Amino acid sequence: MNTPIDAPTRCALGLGSNLGDPKSNLDEAIRRLDGTEGITMVARSSDYRTPPWGPVPQDDFRNCCVMIDTVLSPQALLRRCLEIEIELGRVRDVRWGPRTIDIDVLIYGLQKVVEADLEIPHPRMGDRAFVLIPLAEIWPDAPLGDSRTAMQALETCPDQEGVVRLEA
Repeated sequence: MNTPIDAPTRCALGLGSNLGDPKSNLDEAIRRLDGTEGITMVARSSDYRTPPWGPVPQDDFRNCCVMIDTVLSPQALLRRCLEIEIELGRVRDVRWGPRTIDIDVLIYGLQKVVEADLEIPHPRMGDRAFVLIPLAEIWPDAPLGDSRTAMQALETCPDQEGVVRLEA
């Protein structure tokens, strides 16, 4: 008797980098995500130059979002994202500080997860232009969990002028 395989869940991840070679860091993180069993890459946004968010002075970030389908659980997806961060040299020493790579689980289908190390949908994405602009590019009707879609949240999101699409 065959065991049914769970249907994949549509998810969104946000990626950012501002240390080393940010473009290569994003490309390599996405390559590793796509090469992970149980994850299928559906779409990648353009890359954007964005000002740093938070109190730590640092260089601008290069950000993008990806849409994936996965059969991994939310916790397993988070674990894989954290593994890739470590593989690419991420060091967590200063909150909101510079980083070689940051991979955030933004959306996991319509699920809500509230745990010590994981909150889905990401609680602050609806107020961050550096997330909403690339997310709305590839998934305009992405459900933010607060009854708004990515495109609807973008209509009132502050700080959009600092987010600049990069051509290469």
